[in-house]
Amino acid sequence: MAEKSSYPVVVIGLGRFGTALALELTRRGTEVLAIDRRPKVVQGLAGQITQIASADSTDMEALKQLGVSDFYRAVVAIGGDLEASILTTSLLVELEINDIWAKAVTVQHGQILRRIGAHHVVFPEHDMGERVAHLVSGRMLDFMQVDEGFALAKTHPPKEYVGIPLGSSNLRRKYGVTIVAVKSPDERFTYATADTELAYGDIIIVSGPTEDVERFAELP
Repeated sequence: MAEKSSYPVVVIGLGRFGTALALELTRRGTEVLAIDRRPKVVQGLAGQITQIASADSTDMEALKQLGVSDFYRAVVAIGGDLEASILTTSLLVELEINDIWAKAVTVQHGQILRRIGAHHVVFPEHDMGERVAHLVSGRMLDFMQVDEGFALAKTHPPKEYVGIPLGSSNLRRKYGVTIVAVKSPDERFTYATADTELAYGDIIIVSGPTEDVERFAELP
């Protein structure tokens, strides 16, 4: 059996999120079937995605005719039409799609999607807003919420940790975070070890509880 990452993906709804997702999956070599009810949108993307079709995703017969039931993974990227999002997701559940991802625009919308059977619910606008807020408000170069209460951040090393081996820094005990990788100027990222000594100008990847990562990234 093929690895899950190699399975074709159905992307339903070609707004900004769905289009970006379908194009990136295609670029990575994943077979994609993209579906949108707007013919003009479909025509505009023709030739850029593996397969693309104009169809009503709330119509079970239309989904069956497109062979959606043969796919392992599907993404419902419909955001503006909540009724269509919910009904489409319920039809995918009825088709017994193994792995259903659904975009939600509100917490309530996400709760409904989970209740009807979506395996994963994503909040692209909220998640991006949260990420940008971290970058705008502080010293972080990048930020990613890995799970609830746990994050990764890219930042520069605080001056108190420059020039000493990480193994003797008491970093985790003092701040509750771990430096997992380091990049010196004009070099690539490498794993941080107990012997790693940070320098001014380095970029580091820090992991840990979100609040601890935020606090550490604000150190001068």
